[in-house]
Amino acid sequence: MQSEKDKMKAGEMYDPSDPELVKGRRKGHDRAQDFNRADTDEERKRIIKDLFGTTGETIKVEPTVRVDYGYNIHVGENFYANFNCVFLDVCPIRIGKNAMLGPGVSIVTPEHPLLPAERNSGYEFGRPVTVGDNCWIGADATIVGGSELGNNVVVAAGAVVNGVFPDNVVIGGVPARIIKNIPVNEQVQSS
Repeated sequence: MQSEKDKMKAGEMYDPSDPELVKGRRKGHDRAQDFNRADTDEERKRIIKDLFGTTGETIKVEPTVRVDYGYNIHVGENFYANFNCVFLDVCPIRIGKNAMLGPGVSIVTPEHPLLPAERNSGYEFGRPVTVGDNCWIGADATIVGGSELGNNVVVAAGAVVNGVFPDNVVIGGVPARIIKNIPVNEQVQSS
């Protein structure tokens, strides 16, 4: 029989009041609080590397950070998250290398059923989020479960991302849509 944790990570309906999940959330919340109280960048880096599922070597996360579990968060090399980011990781959150998150970014994978009787049951489900390499997510953007961002994507500040977007685009708005393409073949001219 599948555990509630296995169901959760697979995106199936699960019971979040399951004792194993309650314990996992408590541990994630406690470690996030340890991170938020830490005095040095070195101490914060050590805690984040312990809290997140996987990380690159070069990462920096500013306080405060909030998580559901922490172990479903996977970030690549040269990851940066500015102040007050939220990662609700009932399903995996995978972020590629060279990613930057502005202040107040929220990445939320949990969802609740649409039908009131199902929603009132207390059961929920989630959908993973994938962010490619070289992405920049602007201040106060929200990325919801099931979203996928290709490589080199820029998300405008305040956007609500709910969908799949290709490489090399700027997206923004509520809901987010493609604003323009990014010409990645052009070299930056120095002055």
